[in-house]
Amino acid sequence: MRIAYRSCGQNKVFNTISTYFSHFFKRFNYTMFVTSTNPAFRSDTFRIHAQDARMGAMTVTGTVYKTALLLGLVVAGAAWVWSRVALHGPAAAQPYMMGTGLLAFVCALATIFRPHWSPISAPIYAVLEGLSLGALSSFLELRYPGLPIQAAQLTLATLGGMLVLYRTGIIVVTDKLRSMLFSILGALLIFSLLRMVLGFFGVHLLRGSGMLSIGFSVLVCGVAAFCLLLDFERIVQGERSGAPQYMEWYSAFGLLVTLIWLYVEILQLLMKLQERDRR
Repeated sequence: MRIAYRSCGQNKVFNTISTYFSHFFKRFNYTMFVTSTNPAFRSDTFRIHAQDARMGAMTVTGTVYKTALLLGLVVAGAAWVWSRVALHGPAAAQPYMMGTGLLAFVCALATIFRPHWSPISAPIYAVLEGLSLGALSSFLELRYPGLPIQAAQLTLATLGGMLVLYRTGIIVVTDKLRSMLFSILGALLIFSLLRMVLGFFGVHLLRGSGMLSIGFSVLVCGVAAFCLLLDFERIVQGERSGAPQYMEWYSAFGLLVTLIWLYVEILQLLMKLQERDRR
């Protein structure tokens, strides 16, 4: 796939790139949380794997450390791509745009279906995702200087804010909240697939910088932020159930997936706001 890198007329290219990543993370994030007959996706994942806890039990502290490590690997991968772009121009990022994203998706599926692989597969996923996001962010930096950094800052701020809301009990994860989020995620999945199918026929829904499109992006960012609460709850439940230590990696991986989804959605929202300001 060749992409034209001109300073003018790049909106279509950037919108196509961001929409691809948006659809990918929406689909993947939904499979991470929806209840199904597969043990890898069920809400009782920790209970199922608790019987494997012979080499130590999962802790919240251990999960925090592993999440920090995975985030560091994502940043390292992204920084490496940015350094290549700085030296050789935007063309240096092309090999990482789609290829590493697909490899990361395969690695993510392996992690979901084989949680005991997560001590190895989760770091690999983080590196691959870092390379892929680094390529995406480097392209967007050319068109919207400073926007990727702003999106990263807002993502971390959202993570901190939701953690405070969870720890203080201001927002409690209840069955009703879970059901509501699952329903919204299901609706987003269906709508994303519809957008993708219609896109093949030249029909693009909510692609511009109008108020409806911006409002939709705000909604999706809010849903992604609330999904962080589900991650926090799963981590706490994992410690309480005595899940094996490798589930720290699995839980950190799940949290990372949500953070990446949130980052991509914030990127899209900021892009729409900047395009609206340029009118």
